[in-house]
Amino acid sequence: MTSHAWFLLLVLTVAIALLIYLINSRLRVHPFVALILVSVGTGLAAGEPVGKLTDSLEEGAGGTLGDVGLTLALGAMLGRLLSDSGATDAIAHAVVDRSSPRRLPWLVAAAAFVIGIPMFFEVGLIVLLPLIFSVARRLEADGGAKGSPYVLLGVPAIAALSTLHGMLPPHPGPLTAVTGLHADLGLTLGVGLVCAIPTVVLAGPVYARWIAPRMADVRPDAALVAQFTGSGPHTGAAPEAASPSGADARQPAAQRPRGGVPTGLAVASVLVPVALMLLRTLAETVLDESSALRSALTFVGEPLVAMLAGFLFALGVTLVRGDRSGERTRASLTDSLKSIAAILLIIGGGGAFKQVLQDSGIGDAIASAAEGAHLNVIVLGWLIALLLSLTTGSATVGIVSATGIVAPLTGTGGALEASLLVVAIGAGSIGLNYVNHAGFWLVKESFGMDLAQAARTQTVVQTLVSVLGLGMALLLSVFA
Repeated sequence: MTSHAWFLLLVLTVAIALLIYLINSRLRVHPFVALILVSVGTGLAAGEPVGKLTDSLEEGAGGTLGDVGLTLALGAMLGRLLSDSGATDAIAHAVVDRSSPRRLPWLVAAAAFVIGIPMFFEVGLIVLLPLIFSVARRLEADGGAKGSPYVLLGVPAIAALSTLHGMLPPHPGPLTAVTGLHADLGLTLGVGLVCAIPTVVLAGPVYARWIAPRMADVRPDAALVAQFTGSGPHTGAAPEAASPSGADARQPAAQRPRGGVPTGLAVASVLVPVALMLLRTLAETVLDESSALRSALTFVGEPLVAMLAGFLFALGVTLVRGDRSGERTRASLTDSLKSIAAILLIIGGGGAFKQVLQDSGIGDAIASAAEGAHLNVIVLGWLIALLLSLTTGSATVGIVSATGIVAPLTGTGGALEASLLVVAIGAGSIGLNYVNHAGFWLVKESFGMDLAQAARTQTVVQTLVSVLGLGMALLLSVFA
């Protein structure tokens, strides 16, 4: 470690402290503005050339919004259409009417586990938000949950989605690690599932039961809840401000008549993007690279294209029902985008911060510090991925970089060790998920949390997943 590397680590520490201060001080700086200000200051302090710094800001914000923002916009419109058509209400009835409040976090975790197989974390959460909000609102109306029902159901979804995103192929990060470490794909999938299931259980439903009563005041913005549930906040009577989705939205969800959408069709509306992404995964695993079918399925399975297909399917459901005019539908979709405008800006700011950290050399400094430590190769891979993910704001960057660093150290390891190293690196990449991660801001803003509350959910849950994943990998390494 050179003196310059230590200086870069100091810059990172000061930057995170300053960001937290700007957002939480009496100034109450908007998170988007705070992220941009801190990004500029960090780049200048780290010695990044001014011309390159502006490129980093634009590339980071634009790249993140390109990856997440467009999909989030389509997801918001999809959620509004599902709400307007009664689809989310039908699903909520189907889930709640057949389950006790104690079982609901487990059912959400199971649904998120399946959805998380082909989906990135942010995309999977976008797909699940209508269901989480609708069911949570019914629990809130019925008084069936201790503490915040949104936390009770949101935490299992976060745990399952993050576990699948970081630890299991065919997500791009773990798949890259499989290739770089010459691990067996089938063995890695098997080992990953063995590690993932207890990890999701402990970091999801079990932790949710403990944390939800301690965060009773967490509730998403009323406009966002109305968008996904088709109603205003539940107060036991009609809410003051009606959702623009229709006159029937003025009634609480528990009192509103069902939208007339069969449960099977409602589930299909949610699962269209999931099915297309899963087909892409199967095609890339089974079909030859030169196959025309593989190319077609890869295209339709892209998150943006798959979400567009889901949106069009839901739009078709709305039009077939014929009880809403095109003008009302367009106004409803326009309104759905207003409620996520701030989220999009904050996610873009987080992307700019991530790119500045990466381009200024802070990520390299962290990697050098970790590489110099004399640790078990599984622990070393986990630690490097953890620190790189923290500094770059990208689990994929953490996995890819850590794989390149530890690959020369795995020459004498067996097939099981290589697969366990893939899982450990993936687990490391999702820990300490904080202010420079787009997913952190998506969770914070979607659930209406402050920074401390978001840290107790998103950051703690993903760090639990990270530590538990490492623990499972080390436990199984006894047999390597």
